[in-house]
Amino acid sequence: MKKLLTLLALGLTLSFGTAHAADASADCAAKAAEKKLAGAAKASFEKKCVADEKAGAKAGATASAPLAAATPDKKVTQQEKMKACNKDAGEKKLKGDERKKFMSDCLKA
Repeated sequence: MKKLLTLLALGLTLSFGTAHAADASADCAAKAAEKKLAGAAKASFEKKCVADEKAGAKAGATASAPLAAATPDKKVTQQEKMKACNKDAGEKKLKGDERKKFMSDCLKA
């Protein structure tokens, strides 16, 4: 009986997380628009935001959800921007001065 109840509870929790994922994507896009993010910074912010929302939903939306999901005023950190811009530059296979210019413009956005 315990196993049945545990499986039922787990199934309900996972189904809630899946249904909530579509809303999380739209909410995160709206938050990125409010912050006037663009390019790699926007993509990085939305990816992290959706992941935080999913983690919050799987945890039952308890206090264990990351603080970033609860505070819409949180800004994207320089480290997050750097990581996203570096990834984009790598995908574009930029080198030398082209890479420096791209990184500079990306980090300013």
